[in-house]
Amino acid sequence: MSDEEYMQLALKEAQKAFDADEVPVGAIVVMNGKVIAKAHNQVELLNDSTAHAEIMALTTAYNFLGSKYLPEATLYVTVEPCLMCSGALYWSKIGRIVFGAYDEKNGYRRSTGTNNPFHPKTELQGGVLEEACSRLMKDFFKAKR
Repeated sequence: MSDEEYMQLALKEAQKAFDADEVPVGAIVVMNGKVIAKAHNQVELLNDSTAHAEIMALTTAYNFLGSKYLPEATLYVTVEPCLMCSGALYWSKIGRIVFGAYDEKNGYRRSTGTNNPFHPKTELQGGVLEEACSRLMKDFFKAKR
């Protein structure tokens, strides 16, 4: 599958968050061509400010593999990771991160500037299905106003 096809799966997770009145961020973890984890934001449901899609997906992947590192895996997430999630991704040693929409307000780049907060071996790609990912976020916050 292509990055766009995997991001479509992450968007399905984001839609679940949207439908549950959570900030619509979805994430999947792929390893060797197989989805090993799916998650979406559950901050409101769990009353836990750390229950971001990326954190939930990492935990699921760790449990699936019985490992605390993911150097052979790729995370697909619909929105640029925040600084907290970037720290968790650093420690996961994940091989690749692919995100959809850029987040000027809460994304990792706001706090780190041009410094890369991820593991030195982690590959990073942004802007995959950016319009669709961004639209879901905009629709969510527009409905809140």
